[in-house]
Order: sequence, then C-alpha cells, then structure tokens
Amino acid sequence: MAVLVAHGDRPREGVEAGQDRKVVDVAVGVLLRPDGDFLLTSRPAGKVYEGYWEFPGGKLEQGETVEQALRRELHEEIGITIGAVQPWRVEMVDYPHALVRLNFCKVFEWTGELQMREGQSFAWQSLPVTVQPVLPGAIPVLDWFAGERGFAGATLA
Repeated sequence: MAVLVAHGDRPREGVEAGQDRKVVDVAVGVLLRPDGDFLLTSRPAGKVYEGYWEFPGGKLEQGETVEQALRRELHEEIGITIGAVQPWRVEMVDYPHALVRLNFCKVFEWTGELQMREGQSFAWQSLPVTVQPVLPGAIPVLDWFAGERGFAGATLA
C-alpha cells in the first residue's frame, strides 16, 4: 500500500529518536446524500490541524472494529446514528504527528439531526469542494469521487 506523505518538509514525531512509528487506525465516515453531496466537518479548536476540513470519524479503541468505532465516533462527534456501513477504501497517511491508517466507509443512511458536539462546523459539499483548507488525508477521497463521477475539473475550488 502506498503511503501519502503529508507535509513532508516537517519533522516526524519519534523518528528523530529512532523510534518506530505506531500505526493509528481511524474509522472515517463518508456520508452521502441522495443528490451525491457529501459531508465535511472542520477539525475542532485545540486539535492537530485545527480548522482543516475532513470527513468525520475517529480512532479505533482497543478491541473495536472499524464499523463499531465509526458508529461510536459519529454519535459522539456529530450526534447521528448510522445505518449500514459500506467499507470502501483504506489509505495510509504519514502526518508529522502520526502514521495513520484511514479506513473510509460510505454511509448512505442515518437518523438524527447533525449536532456539532465538539464546536466544529459542517458543510455539505460537491466537486469542486469550496471549503478550505482540506486535510491532506481527505484529498484522496475527493480524487476517488472525481474518478467515480467522471469529474474533469479540479477537486478543490
């Protein structure tokens, strides 16, 4: 699996000390409405990459499956209960602060109103995406959408 290197000019935590970097598994929900629009949320204040736009989700806890983590995270972060989860793609991203395995899942059904429980913002988007900046790990998803949808333009406005 290829690894996307985000901000390659920045030092990697732990690498300087000769430490191996542990992979952090993350469940990511790609919520899709019937019209094809998808949900992006901003990273909350105080978190790494604060203010960047991403697909919602979070880290797997000990013993959780990707689906279990996604259900928990989307309820905790944005107040919804999701229906069926469709595993989609996996992407490794080497961020300066962590080596992350992003487990992207498509979600077409959910109940509840969106509640930004961590003070983040949300935006329903289509291509090209109009919110900026977009988290590096989210950019491959935009490219995958472009391929699926025959979108010939840039994926970012």
